Amino acid sequence: MKNILIYYPFTIAANPKSGSAIRPVEMIKAFELYAQKHELELIIISGNTTERRLLWNKVLQERKLEQTLFCYSENQTIPLWLTDAGHIPKDWKIDKDVFKTLKKHDIPVGVFYRDVYWKFDELYSLKGLKKFIMQSIYKLEEKFYGKYVHTVFLPSDAMGKYVNINATKMALPPGGRFTEIKSSTNEIQNPFKGIYVGGINNDDYGLPTLVDAYDALNKSGIQGKLVIVCRKDEFNDLPRADKDKLNKSYIEVKHVSGAELQKVYEEVDFAFIPRKRSVYNDFAVPIKMVEYLTAGLPIIATNCSAQEDFIASGPYGVLTGDDAESLVEGMQAIPSHFAEYKQNIQRTFLQKHAWNERAEQAAHALIGGNQ
Repeated sequence: MKNILIYYPFTIAANPKSGSAIRPVEMIKAFELYAQKHELELIIISGNTTERRLLWNKVLQERKLEQTLFCYSENQTIPLWLTDAGHIPKDWKIDKDVFKTLKKHDIPVGVFYRDVYWKFDELYSLKGLKKFIMQSIYKLEEKFYGKYVHTVFLPSDAMGKYVNINATKMALPPGGRFTEIKSSTNEIQNPFKGIYVGGINNDDYGLPTLVDAYDALNKSGIQGKLVIVCRKDEFNDLPRADKDKLNKSYIEVKHVSGAELQKVYEEVDFAFIPRKRSVYNDFAVPIKMVEYLTAGLPIIATNCSAQEDFIASGPYGVLTGDDAESLVEGMQAIPSHFAEYKQNIQRTFLQKHAWNERAEQAAHALIGGNQ
């Protein structure tokens, strides 16, 4: 029986919450459906280096590679050799053995390359010798993938120029969960209600600007309300002055996740991604964007390039500048197009951007129509 191989050089999160932990799990689910559709076996190799070695040896002993169509892999935000506990691998050779053998058997390999934050001094926290050593290891990882990989999948096309891997590059942004989008009405509330989900401890995420925008919007009467969903510990760590800015009648702060968050999504009209523009944010694709759309919510987002392209493709919402005045204009503009955005999400979002579609896209990049 023909098969496809998933190789994750890390342990898969049992209860993923962050975007980097969610993606590997969702791609496995998507490839499971792909395998069922094409009557293929799905082989998953993951875990620490010792666990990967055992699973890899089993694949070799059973001569599975003779029937392998392609291999899909992902890296993490640390180099693949350092994902064991304590960042000290028990088996230094496993990853090279896997990729070298796959290449020997002419099995195309695709790797999702997650991030290049280590190339930006303002984002990479390490200093001095530690920084030099880690950046050298990251560069070795790029060369490693360039030697063995057929296609490098990226969060966005815009990230490609910062990735020094000698392979075909292709955007494979996060996808939506293929569920029924709950959308009880295409009419916006009065006053309307927006939601922001994410970090509140970094001005780069844009929450302070969004709060300023709501202050300006509601200066002569409440036109809009805002729900902020964040981690409780982050909120508790905020300075008193920042907490006071959120203490408004039209702002509600919640600490929810999972099913509780889904209920909140059903109570609001649209969602915000107010990130500040920067070189890094221009190619980043926040997973919250597809989660909002999966919940049926139009988005008001700043015009960072990658998220701008994604949202404009529907269109699925309003794009603005990254200042308070522009966000106010975005909020004032959304009611007249609200029904259109809701309908676009219903009609095309999951057809174009579900995780299932991402697996199809990855497979087609690696083997075309040759199952």
